[in-house]
Amino acid sequence: MKGVSILGSTGSVGTNTLRVMDRFPERFRVIGLGAGGSVDALSAQIRKYRPLIVSVSSSHHADTLRRDFPELDVRSGVDGLVDVATHPEADFIVSATVGAVGLVPTLRAIEAGKSVGLANKETLVMAGELMTKAVTEAGATLLPVDSEHNAIHQCLDGRDQPVKHIWLTASGGPFRTATLSEMREATLEQALKHPTWKMGPKITIDSATMMNKGLEVIEAYWLFDVSAEQVRVVIHPQSVIHSMVELEDGSLIAQLGVTDMRLPIQYALTYPERLDTGLPPLDLETPLQLDLGPPDFERFPCLRLAYEALSQGGTAPAVLNAANEVAVAAFLDERIGFLTIGETLQTTLARHDPKPARTLEAVLEADRWARECAEGLIRAPAGVV
Repeated sequence: MKGVSILGSTGSVGTNTLRVMDRFPERFRVIGLGAGGSVDALSAQIRKYRPLIVSVSSSHHADTLRRDFPELDVRSGVDGLVDVATHPEADFIVSATVGAVGLVPTLRAIEAGKSVGLANKETLVMAGELMTKAVTEAGATLLPVDSEHNAIHQCLDGRDQPVKHIWLTASGGPFRTATLSEMREATLEQALKHPTWKMGPKITIDSATMMNKGLEVIEAYWLFDVSAEQVRVVIHPQSVIHSMVELEDGSLIAQLGVTDMRLPIQYALTYPERLDTGLPPLDLETPLQLDLGPPDFERFPCLRLAYEALSQGGTAPAVLNAANEVAVAAFLDERIGFLTIGETLQTTLARHDPKPARTLEAVLEADRWARECAEGLIRAPAGVV
């Protein structure tokens, strides 16, 4: 049996991972679960899966779990997530936490030689050089779980032909056809209504600003060893084509499927095997419309900023990611307007002098600086300019 630890077990990817594992009880065993502050949801998972170790965000939550499960090894904080990710009996780690909190635990799992299913794109955005170097040195395996990068992995698997372009598909989010004036007045409720995917609030807002696709551009750069110019984005509102690879002769290889995260999760968990998912297949016997078109960098500046940060290199992507986490949190708290997210990112990136990102300390310092800068912009009486 393959021992699995899940970082972010109570979130969308985490719960879907457990649903996939439920189909194959003879193949997978839950070793560790890491969650934030969702103690009730985590408690239900503990009762059902009986992990060997769990971690929560705070010592207070950990004390609660220790009272309820006195036999269980309960940890807390980032160190606790590291313990879950590096447990000796965990063979496969699903990194599905939201944001920068997943960086250190995922890096430590890779350094320990684990196989990692990566759904936490921020990890590669912040520290792609560190992560890819660690994979090589430790002989670890890194498999993408995000539907787009998972699709690219499927298209490239077993191929040694040179790649001309990687095409990441984007739904366009809830504001795909909205004007700038409409987006300026957009409400939180409108921004959280994703047209095709059901996700957590942070990633849903990232999709609405297209920052999510920007982060995926940076992630693809590190995952597939291509240049920034080779990674392209195409708007595809139906979300049926999950991404495409263009070869040197102009051929396009695409991965299509239903919009269900259990598909890429199971692919990563069972790779290189393919097993029945139990999901309905894509219906090709009824008319199917597949629209494709270019992104609008004026209405969605976050995507442009991601390319700029990737071009600057060093600590710039880590700064962009941190500023985005702060700005999105402020929008979710209804402290700023929707378009202020992009304005905050642009000003923070402009004020940053990129440094090499070859050490964890450099990355974490850039992250700290960017959070402080972004929060200061948000609190400034004159607003972000």
